[in-house]
Order: sequence, then C-alpha cells, then structure tokens
Amino acid sequence: MPHLRRIVRMTFRPDAVEAFVHLFETAAPHIRAFPGCHHLELWRDAEDATVFTTFSHWTDADALNAYRHSDLFRTTWAKTKPLFAAKPETWSYLPSDPTSA
Repeated sequence: MPHLRRIVRMTFRPDAVEAFVHLFETAAPHIRAFPGCHHLELWRDAEDATVFTTFSHWTDADALNAYRHSDLFRTTWAKTKPLFAAKPETWSYLPSDPTSA
C-alpha cells in the first residue's frame, strides 16, 4: 500500500525564521521516529526565505492523525504557531501509482 504524502507550507515572520529552523532541527529526529513516519524533509522556498515546507511520508491517514494528536505534535506546534506570519497550508496525497511505496 502506498504511503500518504503530507505537505505543509508555512510562512514565518522574518525575525522568527532562525527560531523555527532550530525548533525543526530539534524535533525532526523525534518526528522521524514516530510510529508510521517513513520520511521527513524540510524545504526552504527558493525565492522567499521566510517560507518553508515540510514533506513527509506516513503509513496512512491513521498514522498521521495519531501523530497530530500526540504530545510531540502538541508541544512542537505550541512553539511553532506563534512564529507564523500567515496561516499554514496543508495537503495530503496518495501516489497515483498504486505500486509506489
């Protein structure tokens, strides 16, 4: 069964970018170790240094939702949310090729 792909686009206040990067670097190993997480990357927009996107693979929607309801997510999100300059945007996808992992 193909993994769920999750994309989260976040725009930060210019003065908060460094704090977010540090927060991500601290949280990322724990997120990657969370049951059902198979992959996690952080991308920085090529034209706007205040825009970041996380790209992750999850076993399925249940695994993603378990993470989203975890203490790890709540703690990380509580520290991240005040840094935003705009509301984050999220998308979830399944690969169109059913044989894709």
